[in-house]
Amino acid sequence: MVRAATVKAGGVPMNTTLPDLSRLKPDGGKRSSKREQIVNVFLRQEGHLSADDLVDLIRREDQRISRATVYRTLQWMVDAGIARKVDFGEGRFRFEHSYRQPRHFHLICKTCHQSFEFLSSDIEALVEEVATARSFSPSQSVVQIYGTCEQCRTGRHATSEAGHTDLLFARDALRIAIATERSGLEFYSRAARIARDARGRKVFQDLAAEEKEHLGKLEGRYRELLARDPQLESRPTFLFFKGAANGLFAEGADRLLRGVNDQQALLIGIRCERNSHRFFKKYGERFEDSEGKQIFLEFADEERDHLDLLVREYRALVKRQGRNRKAPPRHGSSASHRASAR
Repeated sequence: MVRAATVKAGGVPMNTTLPDLSRLKPDGGKRSSKREQIVNVFLRQEGHLSADDLVDLIRREDQRISRATVYRTLQWMVDAGIARKVDFGEGRFRFEHSYRQPRHFHLICKTCHQSFEFLSSDIEALVEEVATARSFSPSQSVVQIYGTCEQCRTGRHATSEAGHTDLLFARDALRIAIATERSGLEFYSRAARIARDARGRKVFQDLAAEEKEHLGKLEGRYRELLARDPQLESRPTFLFFKGAANGLFAEGADRLLRGVNDQQALLIGIRCERNSHRFFKKYGERFEDSEGKQIFLEFADEERDHLDLLVREYRALVKRQGRNRKAPPRHGSSASHRASAR
């Protein structure tokens, strides 16, 4: 939860790295100490600032910086990708961090003017579908849902205060990765139990062991993340990825229970790994630089390795089974016996 009308002063949130401003000069311009001071003050805040909010903050540090300079710098930050301009229907623009922050959408309460940030893969997919159908190349998408928040509607206080978006993003990214790892562990454990081919069974067992090891590491990273913010666990969900909520291998694990042979089990695994790789790579590349982006891209690489392994094993199994079919019959078996064995 982020208060649209509240500015939080203070130090930079943990694990937030400021950009190298020396590499962000406007065309034909020179470095400006005033601009750098304004940018650094802006990045030390959380939430959504109006231009006047930032002017007030700047003047606490340096009375010599004019309002016009702050306005120009805000626009420069938008052009440089450091800030993002948002409109909450108040009759003025507000500005939020863009650097190291994923693109997201807002729920906006018309009573208290609080905004609640979220990211939804379903909304992203719908925007892409509509744009593709109309042969349209979108450069920006803005989704703002206006209404009344729970606190204003019921009078109950919110269960948690505002948190830093980067930490919320990393928390939810780890939750999705952990759910996927758990579903992958269940899938490969089941596949190992039903596999008849010894080599294929060993591959499934090794992948199950690897999933268990990675799961332990992810859970460790999750505990470390919670230690940075004791209230993080209770904060509202930021990432809404419906298809990944129960793990991307959950459906595949259920299909194994219906009775499949070794080839089919490998094909199901290949399909799960391919979908998982595409999912994490797609959204990891789309997110702006952040800890959550890193988590997604690391997981995409891991899923790519598993996919390659399963494809190699499937081809090897098909080849082995093909050789077995072509092998001469033992003990003078008849043609009818060979046919039935196939």
